[in-house]
Amino acid sequence: MSKSSDSDLGLEEIAARLNAHAGRWSDDQERGGRRGDSDLNPGMGCLKDPPIPASVLVPLVERPAGLSVILTRRTAHLSAHAGQISFPGGRWEPADIDVTETALRETEEEIGVPRHKIDVMGRLDLYVTRTGYAVTPVVGRVLTPFETKPDPGEVDEVFEVPLRFLLNRANHQRHSRDIGGVKRSFYAMPYDRYYIWGATAGMIVNLADVLEPGGPDG
Repeated sequence: MSKSSDSDLGLEEIAARLNAHAGRWSDDQERGGRRGDSDLNPGMGCLKDPPIPASVLVPLVERPAGLSVILTRRTAHLSAHAGQISFPGGRWEPADIDVTETALRETEEEIGVPRHKIDVMGRLDLYVTRTGYAVTPVVGRVLTPFETKPDPGEVDEVFEVPLRFLLNRANHQRHSRDIGGVKRSFYAMPYDRYYIWGATAGMIVNLADVLEPGGPDG
């Protein structure tokens, strides 16, 4: 979204566009469309078949300066994705009713925001990672006021990024690096001292696609 008027969407309009996006999903697609690490890396497959179901919350917050998005920085000692920027979330567990419940449970566990403080607005497309996860991004409004209490075992920091920055196409960079002897490309959105990249950045690009007037849903 290059125009500032396009990036200053209100919550009602965002909900309407998420609903319209869900409406275009065909009946045989359980979670709608599909995105993934392979989008910028044709031919790259997923390491698990079938991938492990998971979900994240894309938390929107109303601030005086406009909407913002909550993100986390993972702790450095984790065995996977240590120190990376991510949405709160994790893998589906059998006790979860569905992937929306997974996103709400993981958000409460990771950053201490209870589910009664979250108004679920819709979903983005399923995102399949190279590492073997099929992640459903659930978009929700976090009701203010709220307090975050990061789990020190998983989260080093909780912070917010203006939604207009994340929706601005000029900030959707394409980077690449050599991973295991193979050059892999990915989206990146450096913001302040944070390097937002990989699956998280890919989901943000999907959010921009869904919310952009004249985008994939017309």
